[in-house]
Amino acid sequence: MSAVDYPVDEDEQTLLERIQDEPGPALKLLAVVVPLFAVEFGAVASLVMSLPWSAVGSALPGFLQGLAGALAGVGDALANLPTLLSRSVIDNSGYQLPSGEWVGTTLGLSPAVAWLLRVLLVYAYGFAWMAVGWWVYLVYRDNYRYADWAPVDDMVNRFRNHSWGLLGLAIIFAFVVLALFAPALGPTTVEANISDPYLHTVEYFDEEAGSVQEIYVGDANRDSQSRGQGGDNVGPLSYDQFGRFHPFGTLPSGKDLFTFMAAGARVSLFIGVLSLLIAGGIAVTFALATAYYKGLVDLGVVIASDSIQSLPQLLFIMLASFVLSGTWLANLYSGGVVLALLFGFTGWPGLWRAVRGPALQVSEREWIDAAKSFGQRPSVTMRKHMLPYVVGYLLIYASLTLGGVIIGVAGLSFLGLGINAPTPEWGRAVSAGQPYVPTQSWHISLIPGIMVVIVVTGFNALGDGIRDAIDPQSDVGTGQQDESAAAGGGA
Repeated sequence: MSAVDYPVDEDEQTLLERIQDEPGPALKLLAVVVPLFAVEFGAVASLVMSLPWSAVGSALPGFLQGLAGALAGVGDALANLPTLLSRSVIDNSGYQLPSGEWVGTTLGLSPAVAWLLRVLLVYAYGFAWMAVGWWVYLVYRDNYRYADWAPVDDMVNRFRNHSWGLLGLAIIFAFVVLALFAPALGPTTVEANISDPYLHTVEYFDEEAGSVQEIYVGDANRDSQSRGQGGDNVGPLSYDQFGRFHPFGTLPSGKDLFTFMAAGARVSLFIGVLSLLIAGGIAVTFALATAYYKGLVDLGVVIASDSIQSLPQLLFIMLASFVLSGTWLANLYSGGVVLALLFGFTGWPGLWRAVRGPALQVSEREWIDAAKSFGQRPSVTMRKHMLPYVVGYLLIYASLTLGGVIIGVAGLSFLGLGINAPTPEWGRAVSAGQPYVPTQSWHISLIPGIMVVIVVTGFNALGDGIRDAIDPQSDVGTGQQDESAAAGGGA
């Protein structure tokens, strides 16, 4: 009897049909999500417009460039929409009168307090979205999932009790919020303080003149440099002579270090996620294909991966970046797209070897043989019966890989390669402050260096937590598991 001869039961309902049958929980969830998204819609549009669409449009054929320009104009208009957590609502720019009163800041607060208030509200907003994500899982589990229990429930419970993994999640949460809300979190903007300082001005009270004066940001930066000698230093949690608050101090150029770090976090996250999508997509595709077909297919992928892994990755990326530096591709996101492509296409062999073992294991299961005997298409078998088993292991190694990409990008920027100046990147800040490490301007290199270490440690901790949640027997160590995965054995 064919599948079409069986009566359709409730188990064959789609998720949308189940929600239509019981809309109450979904509507309650929607009533929270819509306002939460609406108050920051302008920030979301700004984030989308910060991606390299303009460079992509310039690379399109002539008849498509007009359409791309029109879409970019719509995006710019959306990006200018007011948002709840913006510096226009909670402004920390202003000047101080001799009486001690601050003028121009929200509610007359000092710039430090106004900035801290905005930071706390932004992170509270990010935490609200994390809580909504957890609520979505509970609503689906309790109302729209057929099974009362699923293996993912045990994984979630194990992860909730994994203190090291939760610490990693907290660090990554802070890093992602810093990257996504960089324009709101910085005490100033990248455009005003870093990219175009001579197109923007700042007001301050000049005690000698006895009146409010206006100065270009570029000139103010020149008088706020941190060069580790004499009075040339604006350290962490301090004001410069123009009343501007600097949470992390300033760079040797006088630019705000916190703004530089926040924008650099966005660049690092973009490169890491895009390279991971490329490497992970290739790795999973090859892992499923080699596990299903084996033989010559497996041999061909082994040869290709060994060939790529025989190359020194960073040296190859440095060489390729130089070769591509004169192309239109190098202008996309200040060279970030090139780095993401290079890290992705050179990093998939490691991920493939990590998930090859689990893919080979599941390929030997009885249900895979049953699917083959019933004539199910290979693509359907790999997608429905093999992919869910492999994805969990991919998450483990993806977390470790993302931390490695961030270190690699920082290292290249430290050497003066990778991201094109003046686009902020953490490694460039470490390089700029290197001559001043033993001086009073130690903060320039130390703070970015510590942040790199903390973020990479967070990704490693998150990967450990996911690994122990998926496989509770693996908490004794990873060496044997990694060797088995690399060998593709254990089936």
